[in-house]
Order: sequence, then structure tokens, then C-alpha cells
Amino acid sequence: MIDLRINKEGLANNIRKAKENNIIIPTFAQMQNPKLIPEAIKAKLANTGLWDTDPVNLFRITWKNEAKEFGGLYQDVPNFVEFPSALTGVKARIIAMAGKWFPTGCHKVGASFGCLVPRLVTGQFDATYHKAVWPSTGNYCRGGAFNSKLLACQSIAILPAEMSQERFDWLKSIAGEIIATPGCESNVKEIFDKTWELKQREDVMVFNQFEEMGNPVWHYNVTGEALATVYEAVKRDGDRLAGCAFTSGSAGTMSAGDYLKDHYPTAKVGVGEALQCPTILNNGFGGHRIEGIGDKHIPWIHNVKNTDMAIAIDDEDSQRLLRLFNKPEGKKYLKETLGLEDELIEKLSWLGISGIANMLCCIKMAKYYELTENDVLLTVLTDSASMYGSRITELDENHGAYSDFEAALDHNLHILGLKTDNLIELTYADRKRVHNLKYYTWVEQQQRDVADLNALWYDTKGTWDAVHAQYKEMDELINEFNEATGLLKSL
Repeated sequence: MIDLRINKEGLANNIRKAKENNIIIPTFAQMQNPKLIPEAIKAKLANTGLWDTDPVNLFRITWKNEAKEFGGLYQDVPNFVEFPSALTGVKARIIAMAGKWFPTGCHKVGASFGCLVPRLVTGQFDATYHKAVWPSTGNYCRGGAFNSKLLACQSIAILPAEMSQERFDWLKSIAGEIIATPGCESNVKEIFDKTWELKQREDVMVFNQFEEMGNPVWHYNVTGEALATVYEAVKRDGDRLAGCAFTSGSAGTMSAGDYLKDHYPTAKVGVGEALQCPTILNNGFGGHRIEGIGDKHIPWIHNVKNTDMAIAIDDEDSQRLLRLFNKPEGKKYLKETLGLEDELIEKLSWLGISGIANMLCCIKMAKYYELTENDVLLTVLTDSASMYGSRITELDENHGAYSDFEAALDHNLHILGLKTDNLIELTYADRKRVHNLKYYTWVEQQQRDVADLNALWYDTKGTWDAVHAQYKEMDELINEFNEATGLLKSL
């Protein structure tokens, strides 16, 4: 359970600072249903850019934003891409919800909101004293630093040195401090080691996305609800929700799969990882290039008992497809050879590297379960290709100029050629094996209680179900906080 006990001194300081900076905090209910957002806030959003560091952009932490860089409001159904069979090579309907239209261009602003705001509205985090530390494999620290800026909090961003240059360039104007740890997205322990060092300081509070339960609370209640909204909007007579698949990362998005299973009990949940570092699949290790997904450990917040399949994706597939979807020669092939519409081709730029991996997970899942045209698989696009321009340049430098031939080769080899190797349908014993891997990271290294570890497996109602339901209590605290600032009344 998330600790929601009140620290009166810290809360008073936070209320005062919110008044000074005109900060109103949205509720989970408003993120699920933006129709609940006051009209005065919508009027201000109509004159605000998507990435502006204005506190009003807290109300854009929702999947239901319009696809606009400036002045966008909301729509009933989230932005999504449906990948046609001509592209995927499978009959199943694969649909991905787009994270590009969040502030920062990534849904991690939501996960970080779920971690910081409960501490802020309880006063446990004192914005006049503490610095928020955001250990991350890339996007989470961006979201955390952005939310910190909007909430008038100081921040420290931690991410691997080998992440894309775009992330570092943007963070320089947002985060109070940036720490680059050795290695790539696989080097999570190095990030954890740095957080242990920072924990010696009394003025910091670490929001570790791999263990903070605010992360799955947000994804369960907001991402899960949004995916269900997309499915209900697109389903046809005879369709069924066959399942969903997400690359693990912090495993926060996996809790959206928990939501879908709760509402569509026959749905399967798949978890993806890089073939070059197959931690779940093969207790493996190594480095990889699917940016944004950390590994060589099992996140504390991964509800492994609810996961049906583990799928490994070759990082070469995701890299090659990044060029296919974004180079002029690739777009020409998609239009002239596959017959894809211009609008869909442009939407393929909504796929970042991990989003491509998510699509590939769904393709492999569809092949394994022999899904038909009446089966729907859901996933998310964490960020977009706009975060990876430097990676496309690197691919051009390493492999030469892109060509029509290479576009056809990439589609046939890296999508149509996918097989059902390097995946496993998890038995009870498999899931327990994966869950037990948490011990080495979280009990031995991070000093978590083994009794709590066992509770995550044996007491699902007292842990996962109870945590997911805490959003209601959080909303009550958020409403009390906004009431105390008096800013809502003055709109």
C-alpha cells in the first residue's frame, strides 16, 4: 500500500508554494474523463503549448488529448494507430495507443505524476526543502523533471550515458541537475547505486519507478481505462479482446494489462524484453538498444502472477523498422507496395523504438495464439520517433543511405519474417520463477522486506487490488489540497 499519512508541516509548505505558483492539481478522475475538468482550465489550455512548462499542463496528463502541439483540448477516444494486416502479416487487429500527445511526448509524465503527487498532497515531500530524484532509463526522468517543474519542485534526473542525445539536450532546460550513469538501458544497477549514494542526503527523496506503487496505480486506472475505451470504440460484431502486450521497462504499463484482465477476463497479458538481455525468458543479461526498457532485474511493481507470456524482441528489428517508418524511401514502399494510406504512414512516426518493439510483441503473440481477424490485441506507444532523430542518423552512418530495396528487405525480414521463437507461455511455475528473481534485486540489494515480497505473490487482494483502489483516496487528498489553495474558486 502507498503511505498516505499526512505531514502537516510539509503539507502547509506545499499549499503555500502552490498558491504562489498558481498550481492546481488534476485528479485521477479528471485524467480518465477530461469532461470533468473546469472550463476555465480548458480556456487556458487553448492558449498553451503541449510542452510549455506551465502548471496548467498538468491537466494534459491524460491519454485523451487532441493531437495538437498547441492549444489542444480533449477527445472522447485516445489517439491510436491500427496496423493493417498488409503491414503486420497477421490477421489479428493490432491497435496501439499513442503517447506522443502527452507533454514531453511520452506517457511517463503520468507514471511520475502517480509517484510524486501522493507525497506532495500528504506533505511527505516538502517542496520547500526536498529535491525529487528521478532514476530512469530515459523517459521517466524526463516526465519526473517536467512534473517537478510544473509543481514548483526541485529535481535531479538520472539516466544512462548512452541514451539518445535528444533526452539530454531537453533535460538541460528542465531538470535542476542531470546525472549520467555508466552504460545503456540495461545498466539499471548502476542507476540504483547512484540513488543509494543520493539517499545519504536528507534533502532528497527518490522516486524509483521500478518500485514506486504510484506508477502502477496511474497506469491501472488511467492507461487501462483508456485502452478499454479504445477497444470499445473500435470493436466490431464478433470481435473479442484477445489480449495486450507491453515491453517491461519499469513494468508500470503492465498494470494496464491487469485492468484489462479485470474487465475482460479471457484476455492474455504479454510482457516483452530485448532478446539481447532476456532476463524473464532466460535469466539472461547483456546490453541492448531498445531505449527506455531497463532489465537485468524484475521490477518490484511487476505483477508477474498476472502475466501469461514473455516475448523477446531482437533490438535489430526495432532499429531497422525505425528507418522504414521514417525515411522517405520507407514511406514510398509503404504507400506504393503495401498500399497504405498517407494518414496511416504519417502516424507511423508516432512509434518510438519501444513502441515498435510493442507492435512486434503483438505480432508474435498473434502468431503464437493463431489469432483471427476477430481478435484484437492492444498496446501503447510510449514515445515517438521525434525522440530518435539522432538514432536514425546513426543508422544511416552505419548502414549507408536508405533505399527502396532496403525498405522492402526490412519489412520482409523484420516484420513478416517474425517467428514464434524466443517466447514462452508462462506456466504457474514459470511465473513463480520470474517473481522469485525479485529477491536478488529488492531484498538483497535494496533492503526490501521478504514478507512484502511474498505478499505480492500470495496476497493479491491485499496488495495489487488494494493499491489499485487507492486512487480514490488520492483524489480526495488532491481535492482537499486544491480546496486549501483556493485557486479553483478564483478561476
